[in-house]
Amino acid sequence: MIHSNHFEEVEEEVLVEDEVTEDSTGEPAQLIVYNDDHNTFDWVIQCFMEVLNHSSAQAEQLSLIIHFKGKATVKTAPKPVLKPKKDALVDRGLSAVIEE
Repeated sequence: MIHSNHFEEVEEEVLVEDEVTEDSTGEPAQLIVYNDDHNTFDWVIQCFMEVLNHSSAQAEQLSLIIHFKGKATVKTAPKPVLKPKKDALVDRGLSAVIEE
């Protein structure tokens, strides 16, 4: 009986997840930040932590990827969710775009 209840709980979790996905606004898009020659690593890391709520380690790793590869996807979400984040990064002097 416990085994059966476990499967029922799993089914409920999947259904809830499907409902959240269906209620989201828009298709997933990527927030991409490009490398530049005027922002410091510390500033980019600070921006990622404050605007995107990334951890210090995640923000540092993304800044290194951007430095060495020229760009990186820093967040994936529906476009309406990404737009204010992109605007905030651009307002802080970063080169950011949204790609669908």
